[in-house]
Amino acid sequence: MSIQEQIKEVVTTHRVVLFMKGTKQFPQCGFSSRAVQILQAAGCEDFVTVNVLENEAVRQGIKEYSNWPTIPQLYINGEFMGGSDIMMEMFEAGELQEALKA
Repeated sequence: MSIQEQIKEVVTTHRVVLFMKGTKQFPQCGFSSRAVQILQAAGCEDFVTVNVLENEAVRQGIKEYSNWPTIPQLYINGEFMGGSDIMMEMFEAGELQEALKA
């Protein structure tokens, strides 16, 4: 299975997936930490995290999969939402909470 197929399987198998540096319990960059805090503030506790620092192929592959150059990356119901800045904008507008309810 190619790295793209593996990524697709993860984002379509789980409702909410955050590709990040580190883990939900131990984020290893400020943007990843902020993304976790935003999801928790939006009331989402059941999200899955993928630590891109554990696998270079995933770290590069997710950027190609989404055509987005930075990490973290949030997926809800298989759809790419954006990174931490976009997550914050969506949260402040109430859009993230709506997407998480859907």
